[in-house]
Amino acid sequence: MTILIMWKRVQRWWALALILFIVDWVTKQAIESNLFYGQEIPVLPFFDLTLRYNTGAAFSFLAEAGGWQRWFFSVIALAVVIGISWRLIRIANTNRLESLALSFVLGGAIGNLYDRLMYGHVVDFLQLHWQQSWYFPAFNVADSAITIGVVLMLLESVVTKKQEEAKE
Repeated sequence: MTILIMWKRVQRWWALALILFIVDWVTKQAIESNLFYGQEIPVLPFFDLTLRYNTGAAFSFLAEAGGWQRWFFSVIALAVVIGISWRLIRIANTNRLESLALSFVLGGAIGNLYDRLMYGHVVDFLQLHWQQSWYFPAFNVADSAITIGVVLMLLESVVTKKQEEAKE
């Protein structure tokens, strides 16, 4: 398979991932330019904008591990980016829902990988809470894209299973 054919198969999906990365980067830059670390700006009774840094993974897993986790999570993210790119090349024209899901995960993974490599931490700024007693860990556009991608993957697996059952 030539590079041109591969590019034509995946260009819309990589473009979507690039758009998600750009939205993630722009929003993080805007937050870092306008808030100081730890500042919270109430937007809704259950939602604040804030500026937080996460040196760990989801829910600050391994955030206090001493620095090695930056490179560990960067290698994992790079493997995910390569793996998803390879999968997109193989399925881009045959499974649109899976390609859409993978593009969301790819864009989010690139966004958080960029932060880790450039800053040594991920910039988080979206914070959900219940009154002032329960706070969900802060997250960002990249995290949201990854979550949406995973939900779409689950939906795709249900749709595929129903289609296979209908064929039997």
